[in-house]
Amino acid sequence: MTKERKQEIINTFKTHEGDTGSTQVQIAVLTEEISDLNAHLAVHKHDFHSKRGLFQKIGRRKRLMTYLKNNDLKAYSELIEKLGLRG
Repeated sequence: MTKERKQEIINTFKTHEGDTGSTQVQIAVLTEEISDLNAHLAVHKHDFHSKRGLFQKIGRRKRLMTYLKNNDLKAYSELIEKLGLRG
């Protein structure tokens, strides 16, 4: 992911000015990284190190989504709607 693409995602999902690390931003960035890794693994099926990294990112995103769901259900619902994730 390029710096420009990451900044674009941050600007889309930030909750306030200067926000780069809120839960929503972290989940959005992880979702983009996960989709990039999925595309990579479609071509390179035997890249097991990247596969492990993918599973770690999926786990981290799952934990962050659980945290967001427990603390701010409205923001969670809006986020899965924007990202097109199942809830």
